[in-house]
Amino acid sequence: MLNKYLNGLTLCASFLLTACAPTPPTNFYTLEALNQPVGSSTTSAKKRLIGLGPLSLPALVDRKQIVTRDENNAIQMAEFHQWAAPLKDNVLSVLSKNMAALQPNVIVRAYPWSVYGEMDYRVIIDISRFDSQLGKSANLEANWVIMEEKNHTIIGNGQTNIQQPLNDANYQTIVQAQNKLLSEFSRQLSVALQQLPQK
Repeated sequence: MLNKYLNGLTLCASFLLTACAPTPPTNFYTLEALNQPVGSSTTSAKKRLIGLGPLSLPALVDRKQIVTRDENNAIQMAEFHQWAAPLKDNVLSVLSKNMAALQPNVIVRAYPWSVYGEMDYRVIIDISRFDSQLGKSANLEANWVIMEEKNHTIIGNGQTNIQQPLNDANYQTIVQAQNKLLSEFSRQLSVALQQLPQK
């Protein structure tokens, strides 16, 4: 009887200690645009209007938790490392600001842009992968098309597969690497747009 009593006290004590253990604070992160000013236009010609979007993300990563993979492709969702804003909105905003900074003679508007009127071109983006392997790499894979908005004709398309190495398993390092992925993706899209014939 005494043993049962002592065992019960031990279980109660363990439960109380677990219940009173402090919960780790949740860390919030945001993706940032290129740290460079938007250049001034070098020509008085009419600027092309570029509509960026719609943009799609896999449901797997379009959530508040930062998603990582392990070596066996098992998925981890970091409950205490989360995005401060909806990820899809954040990615679209960063790409728009990056491309505006890279192309001073172009006006870039994020989807939906109806309040700004009709665009000259639309860039539709389907991101199929935007995650990381802790301590290994951050990855971005996407398909994209450029469409002439007036007649809804596809005039360009491409695929992107970018990898950024990670030096450690820190979540701040992951976010910085994903910023670099979006910067490189913005450059690729900007080059494709610059190659379009001038009207």
